[in-house]
Amino acid sequence: MHRMWKFATLLAGLLTLMPQLALAAGEKAAELIVVADTRVLDSGIMLYFADLYNTNLLLFAVWAVALTAGYGVFLGLLMDVIMARTGLDLKSRKIIEH
Repeated sequence: MHRMWKFATLLAGLLTLMPQLALAAGEKAAELIVVADTRVLDSGIMLYFADLYNTNLLLFAVWAVALTAGYGVFLGLLMDVIMARTGLDLKSRKIIEH
């Protein structure tokens, strides 16, 4: 059984290298630079975030995390209100964890 796992691992490794051995991958690409296109944006929040993405990726990531967390809180509270209006009260539920 142990020998079969070794063979399977070796076979999987060889299969992942197959395109490079056949030169199917082609030549190495030049270094790509990904930027947001701001030519079509006049002003507003979209231009701010596009410029922020192009200039300060760390601050853009902080904004993305904060906005995602805020959106999650908003959706959680909205669903809580909807559930309470439909008669499902999840606050008084007893949670038993083992």
